[in-house]
Amino acid sequence: MPRIYVPTTGVESWQALLADPVKHWKTGYSAKSLAYSWEEAEGFPAEIKELFASAPEHGLEDIELLLAIPEHKVPLPGGSTQSQNDVFVLGKAARQLVAIAIEGKVSEPFGPTVGEWLTDASSGKHERLSYLKEVLGLAGEFDPNVRYQLLHRTASAVIEAKRCNAPKAAMVVHSFRQTNEWFEDYASFWKLFGVVAQIGALGGVGDRNGVELCLGWAKGAARYLDR
Repeated sequence: MPRIYVPTTGVESWQALLADPVKHWKTGYSAKSLAYSWEEAEGFPAEIKELFASAPEHGLEDIELLLAIPEHKVPLPGGSTQSQNDVFVLGKAARQLVAIAIEGKVSEPFGPTVGEWLTDASSGKHERLSYLKEVLGLAGEFDPNVRYQLLHRTASAVIEAKRCNAPKAAMVVHSFRQTNEWFEDYASFWKLFGVVAQIGALGGVGDRNGVELCLGWAKGAARYLDR
């Protein structure tokens, strides 16, 4: 996978990176809302800053955005499909690097559950699941109703943290739907780590494969649903 990136020239640059630049680029959907929100922000959007400031015990309250890459792909074993982060951010807090995977949402679901994804699964899928569990420090079996997308997106944050020699990582859902659709699925995912999820609050889930991992759900500004 190429490791050379170029700056965006506006939201149109984000559109060009989508798997289907026509189908996935619609007003009121996550790709477009996310692009406008991040392009117009000077650094992090306000709600993302507030999220990191919500839990000073994790040392991320003064985080600085160093680099943001739309549609960043993270290779995974067990097949050719990669984990495609809506935005990957490399930040710095307290003189330490932080790798952040951003998952944009409006009304789109988090995709299939792990149980559905494993239906008639190939050996490659079982290899991938074992790898994801290892990366996230999840031993044994877990609820098959957990959404597979949340599993591999969170793992991608840890994977990139280790690649960048960052001691901290975070996976953040940036949702623009004001009614917080699909939050229940997100909260179920948190339960894998024994933590109760809250909207607008950052939660630490401990050391995962040598990286301190946090999870969060930030509510984006409603005005971006009309852009």
